[in-house]
Amino acid sequence: MADPDVYLLVEGKNDKHVIKNLCIQNQIPVPEIQTPGEAEGIEALLEGLEYRLNAQFLRTIGIVVDADDDLPARWQSVRGRLHAAGYLDVPRYPIAEGWISSTPGLPRAGTWIMPDNQVSGMLEDFVTRLISVDDNLRPKSEEVLSEIEDAGLNRYRLVHHPKAFIHTWLAWQETPGMPMGQAITARALRHDSPLALDFVAWLRRLFEVA
Repeated sequence: MADPDVYLLVEGKNDKHVIKNLCIQNQIPVPEIQTPGEAEGIEALLEGLEYRLNAQFLRTIGIVVDADDDLPARWQSVRGRLHAAGYLDVPRYPIAEGWISSTPGLPRAGTWIMPDNQVSGMLEDFVTRLISVDDNLRPKSEEVLSEIEDAGLNRYRLVHHPKAFIHTWLAWQETPGMPMGQAITARALRHDSPLALDFVAWLRRLFEVA
């Protein structure tokens, strides 16, 4: 599916590696995955989004961004760019299964707001939900972070608790400190968790993969 006119746009390299490995493990073609450029992140992605949507030869684009701490605001920021590009069928609120356009005469487009289109959060929240529900290191990781935060010893902002959690958990695996994407390949994270399968189903619909 390596086609520059059919691709997935994500905020950064971590998203790229997680999505690539989810596709491989679920045996679907890996789409072309692009980041905004050297200046990764939501601001860079949004700044260039309308230009990308109006590119002459674009056929399909998927957009994956973090909700961060305000899902409605993030959705409205993406929705506004889509509206400006002519996509008038974008719903007022995110759709749980991920939105895909049905606007005649425009390139196929879809959005997924991490982690699940329904709650605030980020890629790391999505990845946390790929941990087996009976994993015995998960509660221990939360316990350790809670102790650090209660004592005021954390050097990270509390909004980044999900990042601290998943990297703490990954540090305690058989290969300590594996990147998130590699942990999917190593089966430390479940590629077939319910949320992973929902996301893969959205990719299948967006890119029309059988």
